[in-house]
Amino acid sequence: MIHMPRWPKLSTTAHADDNETTFEIIHPHHPLTGQRFRLITYRNNWGEDRVYFHNSDGRVCSIPACWTSVAPADRFVVLAAGRCLFRYEDLLKLADWWRGADEG
Repeated sequence: MIHMPRWPKLSTTAHADDNETTFEIIHPHHPLTGQRFRLITYRNNWGEDRVYFHNSDGRVCSIPACWTSVAPADRFVVLAAGRCLFRYEDLLKLADWWRGADEG
């Protein structure tokens, strides 16, 4: 007979106390950009990945994970490396052409 715990561990519980994972806020317009914080937990709320941490006042805060160094880098951004495959003017011409094709 296998003994199963009565209450499974919740997926939203905080990381273990010995976890010292830190992250940096990297969003260029966030007021805390460049600051590092200790990660309390990382979870998905209502379809959005968020990180939770204590701010300088000790309050628990959360921000989107994509605004931090916790989230993996967006592959398109990494591959594009500041470049774009299409010029803006060419994309406008393509959009105009597509609208014309729809009408005709």
